[in-house]
Amino acid sequence: MATQLAEHAEHRGRNLDCSDAEWQARQQLAACYRIFDLMGWSESIYNHISVRVPGEDNAFLINPFGLLYSEVCASNLVKIDIDGNTLDGSPYPVNKAGFVQHSYFHRNLDWAHAICHVHTTATMAVCSHEEGLMPISFYACNFQGRLGYHDFEGITVRAEEGERLQKNLGNNRILMLRNHGPVVLARALPEMFVQMWSLQRACEIQVATLSMGNPIRISQDVIDVHQRDLSQGGVPGKAPGEADFDAWVRKVDAVDRSWRD
Repeated sequence: MATQLAEHAEHRGRNLDCSDAEWQARQQLAACYRIFDLMGWSESIYNHISVRVPGEDNAFLINPFGLLYSEVCASNLVKIDIDGNTLDGSPYPVNKAGFVQHSYFHRNLDWAHAICHVHTTATMAVCSHEEGLMPISFYACNFQGRLGYHDFEGITVRAEEGERLQKNLGNNRILMLRNHGPVVLARALPEMFVQMWSLQRACEIQVATLSMGNPIRISQDVIDVHQRDLSQGGVPGKAPGEADFDAWVRKVDAVDRSWRD
């Protein structure tokens, strides 16, 4: 996919012995961490976004545990294998909750190239609501019938929970961890980003609407039409989320370009 990063690849500060494809993936993921931080979607040093390493089986990149999202850059991302072994000599540990959850999906879903898990107030609130995401807004219609739900079992550090996580995900690409927060999976990182952005908006609108009283529910017939036509709203010639992601890369570049190093 010819993203803005591929077109304007920079190797300033590169001090890793890795392929060009891995370096591009590192820059794209580092940009995503900075975008999440700019959006207010970070959670101190916790939560995680991961991507597969292109051209390598069972290897993926994830944030160094202990750093804020605003400190993540291309060279300090940690490369680990599917069993949690560090592959790039990084001095940083990996959050076990991030590894256990993400590795199970990366191991078992060949299409899951990019995965994020967040604890934003709005998404956690909806995950903690009995009805979950309700059909009461434009953005919520994107996801009706396309979300899995998983009951809270505590912090996700036990490998045996992975089987239940995948079962409850089903054929969907977003898993709402009840009383916890969402896991968003996608074929590419920009696609994951735009799904996370849309889900966040849907949850924010639900929280705001319910604070006013009874919402207007959208009928299934209208939801079906909305989902049928949704692809027509994208930028022509761009993969899902690509134009959105590139726009936010420009935004974070205007603030701080250190993520590229």
